[in-house]
Amino acid sequence: MRGYGGSDKPPAVGDYAMEHMVADVAGAIRALSPDAPAVIVGHDWGAPIVWNSALTRPDVVRAVAGLSVPYGGVPARSFRDVFEEVFTAKGRFFYQHYFQQPGVAEAELEADVRRSLRLFYYAISGDAPDGSWPADKTTADNLLSGLTDPRPFPAWLTDADLDYFFGEFERSGFRGPLNRYRNHDADFAWLQQFKGRKIEQPALFIGGERDLVLTMLGRRGGALDFMKGDIADLRGADVLPGCGHWTQQERPAEVNQRLVAWLKSL
Repeated sequence: MRGYGGSDKPPAVGDYAMEHMVADVAGAIRALSPDAPAVIVGHDWGAPIVWNSALTRPDVVRAVAGLSVPYGGVPARSFRDVFEEVFTAKGRFFYQHYFQQPGVAEAELEADVRRSLRLFYYAISGDAPDGSWPADKTTADNLLSGLTDPRPFPAWLTDADLDYFFGEFERSGFRGPLNRYRNHDADFAWLQQFKGRKIEQPALFIGGERDLVLTMLGRRGGALDFMKGDIADLRGADVLPGCGHWTQQERPAEVNQRLVAWLKSL
C-alpha cells in the first residue's frame, strides 16, 4: 500500500486518493493473477479500499472481505462534511479533522515513533478500559494527549511486532498514511459515478464489538443492517465480543476461522 513500508511514497496529497488506491489494487491483481480475478481482504483503510475495488473493478475482484470498517455504499456526502458537522463544529476532537493540516500530525507522531505506536495501538484495542480514548478532548487537543502506555503491552502485539512496526515507520514516516485522510472530498467526487451500483460479489465483514469505528457515529453492532442494502451477497457480518479495532491481531483464531469458512463457500 503506497505510503507504507517499502512501497512507493509519492509526495502529493492527491496521490493518495481512493481512485489511485483502487488502481494499485487492480494493478497488483493483474500482476499476481493475470488470468483470473482475485479474492481481496482489507483491514482499516484497507477495508474501504477493497470494498471500493470490488464496487468499481468487478472485472478483477471475485470476492471481498472487509475487517473493522463496514461498507456504507456510495457516499451521499463527503465524510469530511460529516465529521466537521458531528465533531468539529461542536468543538469536539476528531482524529481525522486533526489529520487534515499537512505536517501537524506527522510532527507529533514522528517525535517518538515507538511511543506513538504503543499509545495508539492500545487506546483503540479491546484490552483498553472504557475511557481510554478520552471523550472530553476538544479541537485544541492533539492526538496522543490523554492516552495510556500500558506496561506490559497486551500479548497480541509482541515486542518483536512493535520493533518491526517501529522500524518501518521510523524509516518511512507518517506523511503517506496520513495523506489518505486528506482525500475525502476527492473520494466523494470520484465515487459519484457509481451511484446506484451495489457490490455484487460474495462478501464478508468481521468487526470488533469495542471498535470505535462502529460506535463513533452512533452505529452499534448492527453491521449487517446497514450493509445489506449495498451488498447483494453478504455471507456474514460478525462482530466479535470484546474485540477492539485490531481485529486480526486481537482475535486471529476467530478471524481465520471465519475467513477460511467463507473462502470455502466461494
